[in-house]
Amino acid sequence: MNALSTLRSINNNLNQTQDRISTGLKVNSAKDNASYFSISTTLSSESGMNKAINEGLTLSKNSVSTARLGAETFVDLAKEFIDRVAFAQETGVDHAKVQDELGSIVAQMKTTIRQSDFNGENLLSAAGAGAKTIVSGVTGVGGATVSTSTITVAAVEMEFPIYAAFNGIDITPGDAATLKAAMDTASSNLALAIENATALGVAEKAIETQQNFLSELTNRLDSGVGSMVDADMEEEAARLQALQVQQQLATQSLSIANQAPQNILSLFR
Repeated sequence: MNALSTLRSINNNLNQTQDRISTGLKVNSAKDNASYFSISTTLSSESGMNKAINEGLTLSKNSVSTARLGAETFVDLAKEFIDRVAFAQETGVDHAKVQDELGSIVAQMKTTIRQSDFNGENLLSAAGAGAKTIVSGVTGVGGATVSTSTITVAAVEMEFPIYAAFNGIDITPGDAATLKAAMDTASSNLALAIENATALGVAEKAIETQQNFLSELTNRLDSGVGSMVDADMEEEAARLQALQVQQQLATQSLSIANQAPQNILSLFR
C-alpha cells in the first residue's frame, strides 16, 4: 500500500511536470493557483487591449502625418504665392502674367489638399472638417468601471476659408489698394496655414509619444504575467528527469512489495 501510494504521488507530479513542459505554463488554470490566475488574466486582457489601441493609433498617426505633410506643402506654396504678390508691387510688372503664376500656385494648393488623404480620411478638406478625437488608452480593465483617455486633433481644415481666400485674390487691376489688399489677405491666411500645420505636428508627436508609452507598458505587463504563469523550462526538465527515475524506483519497490505475499505463501506449501 505504501509503495502504491508513493507511485501514485510520483505519477501525479510527473503528469503535472509534463503538462508544464508541453504548455510552457506553470499556471494554466485557476486550480493551479487561483490568485495568480486571476491577476494574470486581468493583466493579459489589459495588455491585449493596449495592443489593439496601439494598432488603432498607428492608423490615426498615419492620417495625421499625411495631413501634416499636406499642410506643410500648402505653407510652402503660400509663401511662394506671397513672394509673387510682393514682386507684383514693383512698377512696370505685367500683373496679368503674375496672376497666371498665382493661378498655377492656387491649383497646386487645391491638388495638395485633395491628395492629403489616408485610408479615406482627409483632415484638410471641407468634408473632413472638425476636431478629431482619438482613443489613446484604457484604464480599469477587469473592474466595474472602465475609462478611456483621448488625444484631440484640432480642426485643421484648409479648404475653406484658407484655400478659398488665396483663390479669390486677383491682382490684375494693378492699383496700389488692390496689391496691398492681396498682400494682407495672403499674409493672414499664411499665418492660419502655419497654425494648422503646427497643430498637426503637435498632434502627431503626441500620438507617437503615446504609442511608445503603450509599447513599453505592454512589455511590462507581459513580463509581469510571464513571471507569474510561465514555467521555468530548465527547472521543469530537470524535475522531469528526477521524477522519471523516481517512477522507475517506485515501480521496482511495488514489484518487490507484491512478491512478499508469495514468499509467505511458499512457507505453507
